[in-house]
Amino acid sequence: MFSKKNLFCICLCMFFCVSLFAQTHSSVTLENHVYYILEQAEIRGLCTPLPGTRPYTQNVVIEKINEILNSENSRRRLGDTEREILNQYLEKFSKPVSGFDWQRGGFYGEAAVGEKESIISANIGIFAEMEGSSGSYSDNGYYYGTEIWAGLFLNGDLGRFVSYNFIYEGGLMKAPRKFLGVYNTYYSGFDNDNDPEFQNRPIDVYSEPLTHFPYTYKKRWDGSIFYFNSLSSFEPWPESVAGGYSLPTELTASFFDNMLIMRLGRISREWGSTAFGSSLAFNQTARPFLAIEAEFNPVSWFGISSLTGILEYHNTEGIYESPKTNQNAFSITMYQFKYKNYLFFDIVDAVIWPKRFELGYISPITFNFFNQNNVGKFDNMAITLNLKAQYPGLGSIWFSLFVDEMNFLADWDLDRQMFAYQAGINVPLPVMSFSSIKMSYTKINPYCYTHHRNFLPMYGENLMEKSYTNNGVGLGYYLPPNSDEILFSYKTMPARSVIANLQYQLIRHGANFGPNAVDGSNLLSELDPYDRNGNPVLKRFFLRDGAYQWNHIIKAGIEWNMPGLPVTLFGEAGTVITFFTDIDGPANSGFASPYSRVNTEHYTDSTGIIVKLGFRLYPRW
Repeated sequence: MFSKKNLFCICLCMFFCVSLFAQTHSSVTLENHVYYILEQAEIRGLCTPLPGTRPYTQNVVIEKINEILNSENSRRRLGDTEREILNQYLEKFSKPVSGFDWQRGGFYGEAAVGEKESIISANIGIFAEMEGSSGSYSDNGYYYGTEIWAGLFLNGDLGRFVSYNFIYEGGLMKAPRKFLGVYNTYYSGFDNDNDPEFQNRPIDVYSEPLTHFPYTYKKRWDGSIFYFNSLSSFEPWPESVAGGYSLPTELTASFFDNMLIMRLGRISREWGSTAFGSSLAFNQTARPFLAIEAEFNPVSWFGISSLTGILEYHNTEGIYESPKTNQNAFSITMYQFKYKNYLFFDIVDAVIWPKRFELGYISPITFNFFNQNNVGKFDNMAITLNLKAQYPGLGSIWFSLFVDEMNFLADWDLDRQMFAYQAGINVPLPVMSFSSIKMSYTKINPYCYTHHRNFLPMYGENLMEKSYTNNGVGLGYYLPPNSDEILFSYKTMPARSVIANLQYQLIRHGANFGPNAVDGSNLLSELDPYDRNGNPVLKRFFLRDGAYQWNHIIKAGIEWNMPGLPVTLFGEAGTVITFFTDIDGPANSGFASPYSRVNTEHYTDSTGIIVKLGFRLYPRW
């Protein structure tokens, strides 16, 4: 017979040590490697086409894994290790038997309620993650960063159709960065004293976090961070160790065998039929926000998804001042067309709009681009077209076009041609398990994802921000405006519990600091509304109109889920080689000038070594 002490320990374990058990319709976090596995299975023809709206629910993931394991092609194309990997994920996302499961380290409970005995279930548990990172640079020393998080889960099912998942987490973090200088939101020398609606604004510019690879750091905290000398303050960035919290939650319902999925949630998302992680319109690198969304797939060849949410302000001047100009909502609708497992086409219609009662943008059957003409020109519109073709077993190729503003009658070297495009190829490899090579080229034009501030009739004398951002982070691709990227990525799963990757990137970006900064190179840039077709400043000549930063990034990573233990170890290491090119003359002159490599006080060469190590206990993914 258990003693009172043993019973007390069991109760503590039930309350504090329950792992995150899969619920039928709760979403699978986008960091989970199952998305990569499912994408490779689709390319190899092992399953029917995947939805372009992510995250998937756990039920959808289970269905797809079962489809892969039971398909006719899998008997010939799946290796033994790949089958073990799929069964491992199938076990992870399936409901355990009621009661204690010491292997998973938790307890699962459910009860039948009502005359029809609807199943109500509930889990409560914790997770923890600790990460240490460092960056050593040839030009400015050594830096150390950290992320330490612990969280509490409460999730379950409310009958057959509805699931809930509440996460409450807090953490300590440090992500040092370097102050680079001041940037003008229009351009240096812009003067428009006659119109108070279009005024230059100097903004402080910082480097990417120095203990992470460029454009990979994702803010995990909500709103602001808190230094321990004043817990009532709301600060924008953890230059030294600071505390923060995060509250991702969701309430999800699924009907008609996942034909209709509806969700109220504050989670990360990625939309588009392009390769996972490549979306130009709505990328997983964006900060989460609370939104109502619906996904409807009535037939195999067509689906429609729609979302409307309230964006969060960017804390640059405190919790009282910053929100005065950041009061935006975001609506996006995606129409997906598919031809079997060969051809995919998306039309994505998105809008940033200052909060008000506007039914047109909320409605999934109203095209936002035209609705703006009916309600007034107050908002930031964007349209994205995605086209992907694939031949099962050989690979896939895609092209994506994001249009912020475009004038077909104007010259193509004007800044007003605000668009981004991407082309890529994804090829599965026959060596090892779920191995693949992904290659892509992405180009973001100047001022793309930006929008000039306006006075709005419902917001008085404040100039309202309307850039394509949430909490200061882009909703689209992770690169800033006036950038391009060559990406080469190799990923494999050499063993059941191991995933490894090797990646090379060349990222070039117009300098948004220093004496030869290029206009339109920051998410807060504002395009001059006057004489956009004739002003020589408002011409773009990539690499040839000012100073540009070049980053050569080589990195390798590995993750190991320890067999029999709820622990994941992970690590990443690599180098960043940075240098600048500049023209012989002033930036933004309206002419294309030859460029050469420079090493000056403002634009210095640098070679960095970055290392990251960590572990997860009862990992969420």
